[in-house]
Amino acid sequence: MSTNLSVKSKKISSESSAVKKSKSIITKTLDAIMGERKELSKYWAVVKKIEALEPEIQGLSDEELRQKTVYFREQFRGLEGKTIQKKLEALIPEVFAVVREAAIRTLGQRHYGVQLIGGMVLNDGRIAEMRTGEGKTLVSTLSVYLNALPEKSQVHVVTVNDYLARRDASWMGQVFNFLGLSIGIIQNQASFYFQLGAQADKGSEVKRQIGKVESFEDGEIDTRSVLDVENLVSCSRARAYWDESTLTPVDVVYGVNSEFGFDYLRDNMANTPDEIVQKAGHTVAVIDEVDSILIDEARTPLIISSQDKDSSARYNQFSSLVKKLNPEVDYEVDEKRRTVTLSNLGMDKVERLLSIDNLYSDPENVVLVHHLDQALKARAVFKREKDYVVREGEIVIVDENTGRMMFGRRYNQGLHQAIEAKEGVQVQSESRTVATITFQNYFRLYKKLSGMTGTASTEAEELFKTYKLLVVSIPTNKPSVRIDLVDKIFKTEDGKFRAIARDIKAIYEKGQPVLIGTTSIEKNLLLSRYLKDLGIPHELLNAKNHEQEARIVSQAGIKGAVTLATNIAGRGVDIKLGGEIPENKDKYEQWLVAHEEVKSLGGLFVIGTERHESRRIDNQLRGRAGRQGDPGKSQFYISLEDYILRVFGGDRVSYYNILPIADDEAIQNKLLSRLIEEAQKRIEGQNYDSRKSITEYDDVINRQRTVIYSRRKKVLLNEGFDADKEMQVSIAREVSELIQPIPRKFKTNSTEYSNFIDSISKEIKKIDTIKDLDIVGVAKIYNDTKNQPKLISPIITKEIIDHLDEKWSGYSSKEKNALTRFIFLRAIDVLWTEHLVTIDHLNDSVKLRGYSQKDPLVEFKQDGMSIFLKLLQEIDKEIAYTIFKITPSLVPSAMMSQE
Repeated sequence: MSTNLSVKSKKISSESSAVKKSKSIITKTLDAIMGERKELSKYWAVVKKIEALEPEIQGLSDEELRQKTVYFREQFRGLEGKTIQKKLEALIPEVFAVVREAAIRTLGQRHYGVQLIGGMVLNDGRIAEMRTGEGKTLVSTLSVYLNALPEKSQVHVVTVNDYLARRDASWMGQVFNFLGLSIGIIQNQASFYFQLGAQADKGSEVKRQIGKVESFEDGEIDTRSVLDVENLVSCSRARAYWDESTLTPVDVVYGVNSEFGFDYLRDNMANTPDEIVQKAGHTVAVIDEVDSILIDEARTPLIISSQDKDSSARYNQFSSLVKKLNPEVDYEVDEKRRTVTLSNLGMDKVERLLSIDNLYSDPENVVLVHHLDQALKARAVFKREKDYVVREGEIVIVDENTGRMMFGRRYNQGLHQAIEAKEGVQVQSESRTVATITFQNYFRLYKKLSGMTGTASTEAEELFKTYKLLVVSIPTNKPSVRIDLVDKIFKTEDGKFRAIARDIKAIYEKGQPVLIGTTSIEKNLLLSRYLKDLGIPHELLNAKNHEQEARIVSQAGIKGAVTLATNIAGRGVDIKLGGEIPENKDKYEQWLVAHEEVKSLGGLFVIGTERHESRRIDNQLRGRAGRQGDPGKSQFYISLEDYILRVFGGDRVSYYNILPIADDEAIQNKLLSRLIEEAQKRIEGQNYDSRKSITEYDDVINRQRTVIYSRRKKVLLNEGFDADKEMQVSIAREVSELIQPIPRKFKTNSTEYSNFIDSISKEIKKIDTIKDLDIVGVAKIYNDTKNQPKLISPIITKEIIDHLDEKWSGYSSKEKNALTRFIFLRAIDVLWTEHLVTIDHLNDSVKLRGYSQKDPLVEFKQDGMSIFLKLLQEIDKEIAYTIFKITPSLVPSAMMSQE
């Protein structure tokens, strides 16, 4: 009895827990709904204020409307920080009323009330979730204009491809231009600024940069209409961001996410301030299709790499050269630091072998010095069977911790090639990462970040945790009447495609337009063959050309249209029933008739040929139908051979394969539908964990990148950079580092005393040969102060600096400053590039430590910090070792001229 009672008690307890959990979920859901309603209620109250201002704003002349921008900008003069945001919020009613009127006068479009709410959500630094066809592009004008008003503010409008950047800038730029704002556009191969009425004639620079587009069927098409180059004038990258004529930032810049990111990286590789394009920094970003950019593309970091030229002959030359050097007298190996230093005798011998006068004075010799250094390291420091092994004609690095061979890994900075030359195997070329950043950390640079999309709710948690972005669902302007049909499930892929083709034929014969989404180009072409077999004419798109896709997808709502596309094709392009709305009044009447006819046929029918890994992508495809209250349908077709069910379905799926039904006959089963949704949730979780891991590891690098880029910027811009002081600090640090290993105790005239003299002389001469350094005096001070290196370090540092001043006495202050900055930048750039490779190797190696019950992330943070501190020391070392070897002739003329 007691056992039964116990079981019953557990059962009741379990049920009680389940009920509590259920109630908790319901409570949270209700709280979220009520909270969102409260937010929307607040926004609607502001909409009423905007509406009340409309008559007054409508009564203004064009010039009076433009002058509002001047008036608004005056309101921000002298404001900083949080006071700017408060002023932005206070100006919303009047500003939005002005933008709405400007849109009516330039585009003939008026913002709906829900679009005004969307603009407020963006201004609050949130994500506005708006369904397809609700006018997100027009919504962006509100927040973009408002946030471009404060002094020195620049708004970056981020899109998913070059076509949309050009289209939106050419289109919405008319509103901004009318109100007196400047607009720039950055592209992968070109840049533009907005100029109303500008046209691209045949053979213009714009066409040469963007290229010509050809249709699959129609031959050459009108390039101008496809490229949307009206109102755009070709310019330099810098001009797209900055107006030199006014010395002010361009107010609004359109571009692709990757281009903004790459410009940031390139700016932090610039050799002169003039090369920097993002001078205005990262104030505000408004991201279109924000889920695609911040979620889908977040697993791939931005990387700038340099391809090393094929210089095998040079590596072989120096490998042969260092063989002729005597390790006893020509160079000294520092095993602890793993460095090799040429003696004066060695330097003389190298110069004779190379037939040059002075290895370090001629700018042309920089490359030779690099090859010499690597050849010496390969010869004297890196040992075969210890540091590396030779396997099948390749150099394979040996992990110093585990002793395992690290196939596929290569030493950077040409060291691997130097070892290959040493061992007589084929010398290979390689690319090096010189700059990298993840999208997560790039977009975190912005002081205010916001975005728009039709599908963000399923990723709301990740968007908040990663970017601190809240998702606000905006009501539709008109109620949605789209019908989402239950999935059709088939046993085989062939049966599924036959059923799809059969259903499309019936839809086509009815005249209802249909858009079919596939998951890949391969499936896209496969279904196309099925349609051809049934004689169904169709447009085939597979995301290879954004401009052509836009033209075809925009016509996918025409009666009888059958459009077959990969799901990413034509994203951002609105599909209107009856086709694109013409500007011509007579043609508009014809379009209206066609529009109503397609509506009567049921609107656009969207077919999904497979469930995607993310429910969000499925929702994006469904959202192509039923825009602005139009009718429409969506239907997904699934087979048991599809990736999701085949990989994640488990044994439960195999049962349905033995059902006695035809392959092209649909299976109606709720369990299968649940299996698919569960599989999608698992994949979404895995992908989130992957992105989270990338972010956590890059956060470590990002803190280091911030320090290095900040230091580099200070040097490059010559802002708060005291050349003399910075050089002295670097020398002092390196001197302190060098004298650490010298003998601690000695008696005058003893062997230890002689060792001290030899040690300190040898170490300091690595920086410079100082003839008048009072070693005896230094030794006495060292002995009298109880062997404290910190007390003799300043004395030695002063001797070195005095000698440097003597050597540089013939240089002007301009030359000294430029030379110092050049040395600093060179040291930072070279060593930061090496550091990135080291960190990349660490990232890979720490993952193996998980097998020994260690947390890889904790290990990465600890080792990463140690490596970074070493990098900072190496930068000081490089600076100290270079100052006596570089002359002003090595400094780029552009850097010299900026002094």
